[in-house]
Amino acid sequence: MTAIPIPSEAERRSNQAFDALLTALSRPGSIQRLPQPGEASIIEALLDRECRVFCADPLLMPIVLATGAIVADLPAADHVFAGALQDLDVVNGLDLGSHLYPDDGATLVVRAVLGQGPKLRLTGPGIETTVEVTVGSLPEGFWDLRRQRIRYPMGFDLFLVDGDWVLGMPRSTQVEVL
Repeated sequence: MTAIPIPSEAERRSNQAFDALLTALSRPGSIQRLPQPGEASIIEALLDRECRVFCADPLLMPIVLATGAIVADLPAADHVFAGALQDLDVVNGLDLGSHLYPDDGATLVVRAVLGQGPKLRLTGPGIETTVEVTVGSLPEGFWDLRRQRIRYPMGFDLFLVDGDWVLGMPRSTQVEVL
C-alpha cells in the first residue's frame, strides 16, 4: 500500500492562496478570499528561489527572504510587492515583458480598499459583458498610467489586496473609470 502524504498547514495555506489568485485573475472583478489577511499568503504561494522580487514594504521583507527569492530592483523584478502605493514610481518602473516574451511582464501586488472609492467598469477575457467594482486608496492617475503602460500582450498583472480579500486584473483587462 502506498502512503499518501498529508500536506502541512503551510502547504494547505499556500495552495488555498494560489487557488484564490488563479480564480481572481481568470475572473477579473471577482473578489476572492485569501487564507489569511495581507500579502503573506501571496508571497508564500508565488515566490520561490527562481523568482526575482522587489518589496517596497520593509515589514514584508522577512517573509520574502524566507522564500529564498532573489531580491531585485525595478524593472528586473518578476513580482513587485508595493504595499500601500503612495506614488506612481513603482508602476512606471515595472517590467512589461516584450512582444517575444510577454510573460516576462511583472506581477504587481498592491494594498487597496475594495468596495470604496472610484467605480470601475472592467471588460475583457474572463468577463461575460462588463463587471463594475469600486477600488480606493490608489494614487491619483493610477488607472490612466496602467492604461498607458499596457500594450497587450505586454504589460503587468495586478492583484489588489484588502485584508483577506484579493481582486485580480490581468493585463488583458480594460478598465474604465466611471
